[in-house]
Amino acid sequence: MPRRNAIKTIAACALFASAGVIFSACSKSQPEFRGVDISQVDYARDFAPLKDHNGQQRSIKDFQGKVVVVFFGYTQCPDVCPTSMQEMAEVKKMLGADGERLQSIFITVDPERDTPELLKAYMANFDPSFLALVGNAEQTAALAKEFKIYYKKAEGKTPTSYTMDHSAGSYIYDTQGRLRVYYRYGSGAEALAHDVKQLLKEAR
Repeated sequence: MPRRNAIKTIAACALFASAGVIFSACSKSQPEFRGVDISQVDYARDFAPLKDHNGQQRSIKDFQGKVVVVFFGYTQCPDVCPTSMQEMAEVKKMLGADGERLQSIFITVDPERDTPELLKAYMANFDPSFLALVGNAEQTAALAKEFKIYYKKAEGKTPTSYTMDHSAGSYIYDTQGRLRVYYRYGSGAEALAHDVKQLLKEAR
């Protein structure tokens, strides 16, 4: 009898312990984003094989340990692009010391005019740590398809005075390089900073 009671006691303890583990796992809070949670999508996985404005080929794997924000635009964009990049600069300041764990990536949809030298100068207007990526026309089209980004040339009065219509949202990756959030243009720097903080907190 004592042996049987001991076995029952061990089994009960094991069941209780298992229940505790399950409860703990279920009760773990998930981050609440201000942007759109797209953690389950199977696109926008990487931006390779584009090169940055310094000539180095880049991949999302290069930024392990950082939250990465990817935006598509072009240097001659009159409003949306500079506004978005200025917001990114504001977000980095809001993060304080954690600003070093944020990487902004600007991917041009105008490789015809946006040379590496021009892109480097453009990034310097906002923050020297920001990187711009550029590929050829075929690479740009393939990447836009992978990210479900729309862009189209709108002809101007001269062959070089055209503008580019393009999607204006940003993609946010966590410190493990996983796509997590879609940030709508116009949501504001505070909303973006909130989601970046959530992902940095999650990584601790």
